[in-house]
Amino acid sequence: MSAVCRWTCGLLIAALVTVVPTVRYRWVYTHSKRLREVEPGLFYRSGQMTADGFAEAAARLHFRTIVNLQDEYPDPDVCVHYFGKATIKESELCRQLGARYVYIPPDLISRRRVGPYRPEAIDRFLAIMDDPVNFPVLIHCRAGLHRTGVMAAVYRMEYDHWTPYEAIEELKDNGFGEWPCSSANDYITQYILAYKPGIRNPERIVRGQ
Repeated sequence: MSAVCRWTCGLLIAALVTVVPTVRYRWVYTHSKRLREVEPGLFYRSGQMTADGFAEAAARLHFRTIVNLQDEYPDPDVCVHYFGKATIKESELCRQLGARYVYIPPDLISRRRVGPYRPEAIDRFLAIMDDPVNFPVLIHCRAGLHRTGVMAAVYRMEYDHWTPYEAIEELKDNGFGEWPCSSANDYITQYILAYKPGIRNPERIVRGQ
C-alpha cells in the first residue's frame, strides 16, 4: 500500500472515530435539548428542541401545554430538523401537536420592591400549574438551564415543598453553574430566595395576559 493510501485510510479512520460521534452527539443534543422529567406525567423541562424533537417528545409524553420562557423571542423560529435550514413558528408547531402555546417572559422587578412584590412571571406560571387541565406541561428556554431552572425551582418550592437550598442544589445538578447560584444573581434572589409559597395574585395574572 502506498504512502498516499495509508494517509488516506488514516484520515478516514480518524474522521470515523472523531467526527461521526461528534455529529451524532450534536444531533441528539439539539433534537432533545436537555429534556428532563420534573414530575412524572405532570411537568417537564428542556431547552428549545428541534420541531422533530418536540414532536417526538409530545408523542411520548402527551404535552397539553408548552411554555416558552425566552423573553427575547415571543414566538421563536424552531428548526424543523438538525440538518437543514427550514423553520416553523413555535406557536404553529404547538397547534399541529395539539398543545396550548404559552409565552411567559421571566421578568425582574426593582430590588427595592423585592419582598412585598415578586416578578409577574411567577404568578402566570402558577396559574398554569394550578389547573390540572394543562397537564402535562413542558417549560423551556433556549438552553434549558437558567430561566427554565428558576421556574422549575418555583415549582419545587410551591408544590413539592422544597426549601430554597434544595431548589438551588437541583439547579446546580442540572448545569446552572456554581457562581450564578448566589444572591448576586437577581433571578436567584427574586425567584428562589425571596419566594413565598401559597400566595396568589390574580390581578397581576390578568395584566400579564
